[in-house]
Amino acid sequence: MKALEGVRVLDMTHVQSGPSATQMLAWLGADVVKLEAPTGDITRQQLRDLPDVDSLYFTMLNCNKRSITLNMKSERGKEIFTELVKSADILVENFGPGAVDRMGFSWERLQELNPRLIYASIKGFGQGRYAKFKAYEVIAQAMGGSMSTTGFEEGPPLATGAQIGDSGTGIHAVAGILAALYQREQSGRGQRVQVAMQHAVLNLCRVKLRDQQRLAHGPLREYPNKTFGDEVPRSGNASGGGQPGWAVRCAPGGPNDYIYVIVQPVGWKPISGIIGRPELAEDPEWSTPEARLSKLDKMFQLIEEWTIRHDKWTVLDRLNAENIPCGPILSTKELVEDESLQDEGIVVKVEHPTRGEFVTVGSPLQLSDSPVDVRTPPLLGEHNQEIYGELGVSADELAELKSNGVI
Repeated sequence: MKALEGVRVLDMTHVQSGPSATQMLAWLGADVVKLEAPTGDITRQQLRDLPDVDSLYFTMLNCNKRSITLNMKSERGKEIFTELVKSADILVENFGPGAVDRMGFSWERLQELNPRLIYASIKGFGQGRYAKFKAYEVIAQAMGGSMSTTGFEEGPPLATGAQIGDSGTGIHAVAGILAALYQREQSGRGQRVQVAMQHAVLNLCRVKLRDQQRLAHGPLREYPNKTFGDEVPRSGNASGGGQPGWAVRCAPGGPNDYIYVIVQPVGWKPISGIIGRPELAEDPEWSTPEARLSKLDKMFQLIEEWTIRHDKWTVLDRLNAENIPCGPILSTKELVEDESLQDEGIVVKVEHPTRGEFVTVGSPLQLSDSPVDVRTPPLLGEHNQEIYGELGVSADELAELKSNGVI
């Protein structure tokens, strides 16, 4: 039995933030029914690598779901949707603000139809001045504190490759949905769950707000920056945490031939030996964290003079042998081909009925009693007959609904 077995999710989401959340619920065992317009989720067609086949954008965000199509603008479509709501435990949507209300299904109406329904909405922003703004991944990064604190001091604000605005918000939504599901066990009532992309990014940038407040009491000594204004600066690859870290170059000098090294107080002596400068372990100019703090750039330069002569895997082995925290910069190609990640079930191969095999990321949530089997995503409307049959829609009416553009 899976953790969420018996839980029905009506998935009205599209693109990334919503589908990332509902895919996680599907992996946890929920029956996720993806409700799409007859034209389908727009990402089925976006960034296609093969003609007339669902894109990787869609397949990698919609595994383990079932698909039905429904035209919510038609009267019969609204009637069918009403029946679907009655049998659902959770409804998830990430339309623009007010879109579901305009379809005739306000939160109040949904509660009337199903008092146990958990209604989760993912929006760009909260209810304040930004409420009606359109949000995309990088807009959320821009307005949530990530871009202003990412990049190098002299350079422009940078977006991160991690989709913290979309998938990061999706994970926050899963947490809210599971909490509401648990509370329903006690209260018997559903509730509204709302998550904003800006809020999720800000939550993920929490330590930068910590540093904003620390600025009032002087420079941030863990940062490599020489000067500080009244806001947290971009600080390159500095960890910004209690222990200094940096990405140093390795041989042969390609774009991802780097390793990230953290220098703990106990690590300086073994590092000194590894890089061939054992005398620095006793030199008062270098031997204490306080002495090193004012010259972190020079410290990492000394380390890099050694690492640049070795490949990142050799450096990894040498540093790990001395318990030095470090990690090579792994490219997307290296990650896809990583045998360890494949063995762990986090990089998985999935058979698709029309595109053949594709690679995707498996569930990062691993439960001992609820293992995840990643299954192929649904074709558009693949489960219309199955699911509408449950509602008592006959095969004849299904054919009629299709010809009338209702499904």
